[in-house]
Amino acid sequence: MPLGRELPQLLKQRLFHKGRKFDFEVNRLRLPNKSEGEWECIRHPGGALALPVTADGKLILVRQYRFAVQGRLLEFPAGTVEPSEEPLETVKREIEEETGYRAHKWDKLGEFFLAPGYSDEIIYAFLARDLEKLETPPPQEEDEDIETVLLSPEELDKAIHEGQPIDAKTITSFFLARSFLM
Repeated sequence: MPLGRELPQLLKQRLFHKGRKFDFEVNRLRLPNKSEGEWECIRHPGGALALPVTADGKLILVRQYRFAVQGRLLEFPAGTVEPSEEPLETVKREIEEETGYRAHKWDKLGEFFLAPGYSDEIIYAFLARDLEKLETPPPQEEDEDIETVLLSPEELDKAIHEGQPIDAKTITSFFLARSFLM
């Protein structure tokens, strides 16, 4: 925070919805200039993402249905960080559930806010290498509709630039991993 910049004062906080994956709240704030207003916020425990790379350099992605956009998006495997779980534990579980692979080498790529205009969700991104295909992958969660897709880094780059439906966390993580991939 820059010196001399005062933070807004929280005057009132109301929880409107407590959900399975996130909460929705409305906060009344007084800004440093003394004006007041309300800000809505989605409170999310955070997510962890794996960018899996096969021995021959292919990226393992999933194409899955997302209700909010009424369509299928191309994404790296990811999941919500559960209470008392470290992000790396989350992503190790998710890569197995969503792709049927297990990674033996992990590198942290970074972390970033997904949509700070209305949510505090943070994504923890990891590069997953030294992959092993599981003989019997764990069953997918009942509410998931997932297809595994293998692409070269060049093919993913092309898909991004062509405007194919790809989520922001995948594009950001791909950018963070470029020095490992190209």
